Amino acid sequence: MSELLNNPAVQGGVAPFAVALVVALLFQRLRLSGLAIIAGFAITAYLVSGFAFEPLTSTRKIILLGIASGLLAIPLSLLSGFLWRPLIAVLAAACAIWLCIRVLQQQPLAVALQWGTGCALYAGWLVYAMDGLSDTPLRATGAAIALGLGTGLAALMGASAVLGLYGVSLGSAAMAYSLVMIIRNRELPCGRTFTLPLALTAGLVGCFAVLSAQLPWYALLPLAAIPLTTKFPVPKKSLVVLQLMLLSIGPIACATLGVYLSWRINGAPPL
Repeated sequence: MSELLNNPAVQGGVAPFAVALVVALLFQRLRLSGLAIIAGFAITAYLVSGFAFEPLTSTRKIILLGIASGLLAIPLSLLSGFLWRPLIAVLAAACAIWLCIRVLQQQPLAVALQWGTGCALYAGWLVYAMDGLSDTPLRATGAAIALGLGTGLAALMGASAVLGLYGVSLGSAAMAYSLVMIIRNRELPCGRTFTLPLALTAGLVGCFAVLSAQLPWYALLPLAAIPLTTKFPVPKKSLVVLQLMLLSIGPIACATLGVYLSWRINGAPPL
């Protein structure tokens, strides 16, 4: 059993898919099925790194912030108003700075400011853009699958197996979420419980993979465009699986480009 749980395919793919599937089914009547995302990520984090937070390394900060964002998203889902969206984005930007502060402190001031600003903008933008999809479950799910898998595979090729598994787990959990909608042929409640932990965790993984591994910064640009590629209209009366396939074309193309840019620099992943 221990050998099975130590298998990267199980840690980043099978386990988060299974856990997210169960959570999505159990919490759909409470309109909290979006917690499937953070549940899938949490089981991967536990299998890969455990839940010990001392010493508080950067990878443990990602786990802490990811889980905290999932819990914070529950009350935030009850709040409306145009100010909450930019406020959440600013908080995400601050989280990115806190995550990378040790790496930035080792750089010259000009370099630290440049990379710190880039990380803050990337994480803040993803949270802001994905929050705009929180009321459209199919669009959010299509973006989530591509963003999670794209971030994870790009980080994996950037020579970071742990960060790669973290990212892939998000995509795997989103796939489980989509499976429930496909089987039931109707949308699940989404909300910030889905979009906030997904966007923040993916943003933090991408930022830290650039600073600590070998992921080229420009590989994040097509990943940042993923939420924008779900905006085109689809026939709402068609089957959910068809709508999801159409909405996933743009996000998957962006994710593929991000992975390709990382592969072009680093070659095959270290597995």
